[in-house]
Amino acid sequence: MDRLLSQQEIDNAFKAAQSQATEPDAPKAEAYDFRRTDRIAKDQLRTIHFLHENFARSLSSSLSAYLRSYVVVNLISVEQLSFLEFTQSLSSPTSLITLGMKPYDGSAILEINPSLVFPIVEMLLGGNGKALTQLTREVTEIEQSVLEGVLRVILNDLRAAWTPVASIEFSLEAQETEPQLLQILAQNEAVVAIGIEVRIGEASGMMNLGIPSIVIKMLRQKFDQHRTVRKSLASGAEQERVLKLVRPAQVHLDVRMSEKKVSVPDLLSLREGDILQLDQSASEPFELYVNGARKFRGEVVGVNGRRALRVSGDRAD
Repeated sequence: MDRLLSQQEIDNAFKAAQSQATEPDAPKAEAYDFRRTDRIAKDQLRTIHFLHENFARSLSSSLSAYLRSYVVVNLISVEQLSFLEFTQSLSSPTSLITLGMKPYDGSAILEINPSLVFPIVEMLLGGNGKALTQLTREVTEIEQSVLEGVLRVILNDLRAAWTPVASIEFSLEAQETEPQLLQILAQNEAVVAIGIEVRIGEASGMMNLGIPSIVIKMLRQKFDQHRTVRKSLASGAEQERVLKLVRPAQVHLDVRMSEKKVSVPDLLSLREGDILQLDQSASEPFELYVNGARKFRGEVVGVNGRRALRVSGDRAD
């Protein structure tokens, strides 16, 4: 006998059919926000990370020499953010510098935290940079002028760090103290945010660099060339630079004969005047060790009443 189904029975039947048709491991759809920032390739991010690791090492040496104080610079992060997220992550007030990036259109942002600015200013004016209290006020125009020498050091090392990829002339364009007043990019445009920690004596703080992603995309081909091109030989200038660094180093030289094994009783029985016969004759070459590593062979000769080693062209290793 036919009968009509209730609405609840119809709904339960549909739910049962849907549960049977749905695969347990089927991928779930994710909501996509079309307003999110335009992403750049991960391999480009890795290259940027590598470039700014070199920048951090170079800046550590440059600032140590400029400030005459021990400076440690560490790369903390490289990530992609919207311009709004980048500005919201900065301190307020702070020291903001707009950087030109010739020959490319667009500007980068360099932010130096007040916890770094005021100790640096104090050191440049003859102090020790050890303030008893941490200042949170705005940086004055006079203090910004005092900082220009440090900024030139930073931009010089930044320019050198980017040289393997592209020749970019970073220059000072404007200075600001409030992140909300920056109007160089739209809020939803993407930037590559580079976070760098700087420690100067007992003071420490963050230095943040924001580079528009559109500029990174313009350099896509140069990034590809940087990954594929490998230097076969170092240039003469690079060899001279390395030689200049290692020239003052001291090395220890040893001249050794071949080894001989003796028993412990024979060693303990040795007395003054005893003769210990070695396994190597005087005509065989001796070995020259440099800092404990065997490098050359040579023969023993006499020079001005002293024993010396004449190095032959044969390498011992």
